[in-house]
Amino acid sequence: MKDKPKVLFVCLGNICRSPMAHGIAEANYADRFSIIDSAGTSGYHIGEPPDRGMQKTARGHGFDISNQQSRQVEDADFYEFDYIFAMDGSNLESLQSKHFKLGNATALVERYLDEGDVPDPYYGGQDGFERCYKIIEDGMTALLERLDKK
Repeated sequence: MKDKPKVLFVCLGNICRSPMAHGIAEANYADRFSIIDSAGTSGYHIGEPPDRGMQKTARGHGFDISNQQSRQVEDADFYEFDYIFAMDGSNLESLQSKHFKLGNATALVERYLDEGDVPDPYYGGQDGFERCYKIIEDGMTALLERLDKK
């Protein structure tokens, strides 16, 4: 039996997209992973909970992300996690650059969606949060299929 992977979901500030992916994975797919976490490529919101709009959206779908706290990606993450999933191309570039500089880091750094970005709902109002949830939820199925093939 394959070991369950350790996954880290990453967006810019770790208050919207990555906490939602983290929450969806914990609420619905915890049995598929040994560790689930999220972080941001920036330190803008360190220590803050997820955005209130994201919390409201999560509660509306039956799970709670209010206990999460924003943190920034650390060098140790590239050794601790099997997979680091970036929510958009900018975050992917930032992660790949850092990964490259570490040399012997073991994590596989990939885009969350097979193609395209998870749009940042931060300035989009509640409709943007709901749309973001749907994209991440739909993307989780595809992500699990990708992991099953590895």
